[in-house]
Amino acid sequence: MDGALQGITVLDLTRVLAGPFCTMILGDLGADVIKVEAVGSKDDTRAWGPPFAGGESAYYLCANRNKRAITLNLKSAKGQDAFKKLAAGADVVVQNFKTGTLERLGLGYDTLKRINPQIILASITGFGQTGPYKNEPGYDYIIQAMAGLMSITGDERSGPLKVGVAIADVLTGLYAAIGILAALHERSYSGEGQQLDVSLFDAQLSALVNVASSYLTTGAVPRRLGNQHPHIVPYQVFPTRDGEMVVAVGNDAQFRKLAEALGMPELAADERYRTNADRLRHRDGLVAVISAVMKAKPTTHWRARLQAAGIPHGPINDLQAVFADPQVQARNMVVEMAHPTAGSVKLVGSPLKLSRTPVEMKRHPPLYGEHTAQVLSRLGYSPDELDEMRRNGDI
Repeated sequence: MDGALQGITVLDLTRVLAGPFCTMILGDLGADVIKVEAVGSKDDTRAWGPPFAGGESAYYLCANRNKRAITLNLKSAKGQDAFKKLAAGADVVVQNFKTGTLERLGLGYDTLKRINPQIILASITGFGQTGPYKNEPGYDYIIQAMAGLMSITGDERSGPLKVGVAIADVLTGLYAAIGILAALHERSYSGEGQQLDVSLFDAQLSALVNVASSYLTTGAVPRRLGNQHPHIVPYQVFPTRDGEMVVAVGNDAQFRKLAEALGMPELAADERYRTNADRLRHRDGLVAVISAVMKAKPTTHWRARLQAAGIPHGPINDLQAVFADPQVQARNMVVEMAHPTAGSVKLVGSPLKLSRTPVEMKRHPPLYGEHTAQVLSRLGYSPDELDEMRRNGDI
């Protein structure tokens, strides 16, 4: 069965994470993604290691499967000509150069639209194509700081902390993929392409969700609560006799069940804890009571009790435990792909489970320039022309 995006061609001018993650999603869904890297200048993440597998960094491998890779010199006339020929037959171009770079190369949206009126140009930057910061570089760490995430991550003792992965990049890649899919749908009846402007800053700000909404509603600046929730109690990490686990009580009915599971049904009748609003006001006292009870028994005991009571909970797994979990296997969340230099590589699978057009792992994360001759020869370039372009630094 063909993928959901079969027949869609994407030119991927991006590097690092937000852009490659976006285009990998499109590739997983069946699009033909052509990764374009500069001559003599690889995607930065190819060198972000160790660890490496067959000369490729694990970082690069995580966001570049289901693509073909070519090299082009977008500053040379012949390199630009080849790119324009590719754009004439493409559906989407995704780029994450600094604001204005593509225009200075003479390859901005106005140029692409003349070549192909149906082209969709998605631009991913740190701060967007407008505003006072539009020319500023935007790395994920900077965005987590500037868009408010670090101000609410950690606790009062730790100070501000970043999330353990480049979450602003990941969110931006997801938003960009959603925007591209929307533009493709709109094009199906208008017949016209358009521009998409997505920034890490906007994406991270959007992802503050309820915390941002609470500030906009009250004007109160939220404080860092560590593993606690600003609006729900109890909803946090609790100690057990042999470790720690998360308990997430989302409503009053669940709290009554938790009280029973803890062997303290009187907690649910206590006027300090009857409703979530009550529990918020008396958070510290309730947390101390629950912690004292849970410390007395091991994690396995509480998992069994809470599961029987229907209370949302879970252990705090390291990655060894995660990837040994039967749920990971059942959901095919680890895939193994043949690779030309590493032999094989293991990658995290796709979370998209489509019934008729399932995600397929058709292409390994490509080597630098691996498909240059294959892709350009289909545009009509002869072997002699390709050799000359190599000698001249055009590809």
